[in-house]
Amino acid sequence: MVEIKGLEKFAPKDFPGLISSTVFLPGCNFRCPFCHNAELVLAPEGLATIPTDFFLAFLDSRRDWLEGICVSGGEPLLAPDLEDFLSVLKERGLRVKLDTNGSLPDRLESVVRAGLADFVAMDVKSPAALYAEVTRTKVDPAAIERSARVLRDSGIRHMLRTTVVPGLVGPGEVAGIGEWLGGASVYQIQQFSPVGLMDPSLAARAPFPPDDIRAMADSVRPFFDKVLIEGV
Repeated sequence: MVEIKGLEKFAPKDFPGLISSTVFLPGCNFRCPFCHNAELVLAPEGLATIPTDFFLAFLDSRRDWLEGICVSGGEPLLAPDLEDFLSVLKERGLRVKLDTNGSLPDRLESVVRAGLADFVAMDVKSPAALYAEVTRTKVDPAAIERSARVLRDSGIRHMLRTTVVPGLVGPGEVAGIGEWLGGASVYQIQQFSPVGLMDPSLAARAPFPPDDIRAMADSVRPFFDKVLIEGV
């Protein structure tokens, strides 16, 4: 079974439309400076692991009202036993939302083809040319593109989403993402929050004004079926 390093027992915004909880799995292959889960990414061994028996008892105690589980991280697809974990959730009649950075298309395709995810939210960090700069690690943009294609072709509910960060990811980058990965059913632009960041130096940056976020959304509407804004 996977290691669970965090449990949000009631997470009303993480799985839209369902009464849901969120679990957090450790580790990530990205080092995005605006990440809010730095300890989970950089030092997960310092976090307590939630015992499997406790988690299963939690699920069973809420079987009359809990509808879904969001599996987040970190990067959940790094967990070797993820499919087994998702199977346990599905066997209990729960719908599953998977959060991913899209860098592991083979694992993503395996989960989707096995019917182990009902909804996938994939974070798109930047246009292809800037991925290494924004994630602070070596990334193959072709893997990101393939993951987006897996979701487009899957027939399951999915969204791509981008956090906009002044000086790092802004209007030009959002437009570039639209041109690169257009075709997803939903694209969500997320407001940057300068609190609890992996790179504290970003805390001095003021988030984009709401009107700027709305203008970014308008710029990519031709590329996606629906464009949403979060955090404004």
